[in-house]
Amino acid sequence: MNIYQELQSDLGIAPVHHGYLKSWAEQGVLLLNAVLTVRAHQANSHRGKGWEDLTDAAIKALSARGGVVFILWGRSAQNKRPFIDEGKNVVIASAHPSPLSAYRGFFGSKPFSRTNAALVQMGEQPINWQLPKHVERAD
Repeated sequence: MNIYQELQSDLGIAPVHHGYLKSWAEQGVLLLNAVLTVRAHQANSHRGKGWEDLTDAAIKALSARGGVVFILWGRSAQNKRPFIDEGKNVVIASAHPSPLSAYRGFFGSKPFSRTNAALVQMGEQPINWQLPKHVERAD
């Protein structure tokens, strides 16, 4: 919900009532946590189980490709900054959007407009961050 709140503050896009982000993915947005699984209600419970090797490799590969905007939310993400070639990519960093830290620098960080500005400067298309109001999924 905090991400949607910042999206509205940053770009004036009203929040939706779902988390279906397919339209972002189709435009090249990849949301990636350092650890890909967790026990319910136990943050970092699967840290050190091997996920970090996979996600670090993905970050390094994307960085080597260049022309990527990395949005690093929170300390864990910002610890990945050394894997990013900032001569070939753009890094936007802020506090994590979680309820525990959103007021310490996530709100007001304008990650969506800053990402689009960086993409345009690189000669790329900006992201259309508007999500559909209703989602129809085929199961």
